[in-house]
Amino acid sequence: MTTYRLSPSGRRTTIVLLIGALIIWAFAIWTLRSTLATDAPSPTIGQIIPALLMIVLIIATPLVVWNLLEEWSAAYTPADDGLRFTALGIDLIYPWAGIARLRAVDDDTDEPMHELLFNADYTSSIRNPLLRFLHAQAYGRTKLPIYAGLAERDALIAEIHRQAPLLESAPAPSASAESRV
Repeated sequence: MTTYRLSPSGRRTTIVLLIGALIIWAFAIWTLRSTLATDAPSPTIGQIIPALLMIVLIIATPLVVWNLLEEWSAAYTPADDGLRFTALGIDLIYPWAGIARLRAVDDDTDEPMHELLFNADYTSSIRNPLLRFLHAQAYGRTKLPIYAGLAERDALIAEIHRQAPLLESAPAPSASAESRV
């Protein structure tokens, strides 16, 4: 069985994104401290709005970091019983019969990204509730990305097409279709 992981190029891209996210997080913490440091008896609107924005960044950035770390460690292994996905203590098997579609998310780039759409929620087999929440937050409960930076990605997609009884592959969503939702 072949296991598919990020290529060296994909790993470099993920590291750059991870460093960027950590810089944004540090900036948000530093800016929040300096925004709230005042001698005024009560905060002004000019302090409250930037402070709220920094709080959102302080909360959201660790979730982005988790997503990037999960992408960094992601491994896809086609097996007889389905597609095994492992990352950061998560070990899921998506049965071939449970894969409904393979959808192109972004065809306009040099390295397009796809996602698998499932008929059911398989994340319930993740025993740790925190890992289950973080994985579902990163991907959703019925989707799994096939990253653009994956080594031998085309071979994995061909194997999925060979094994899974896919419905016709869905096209990438258009901007106008997403705005109607």
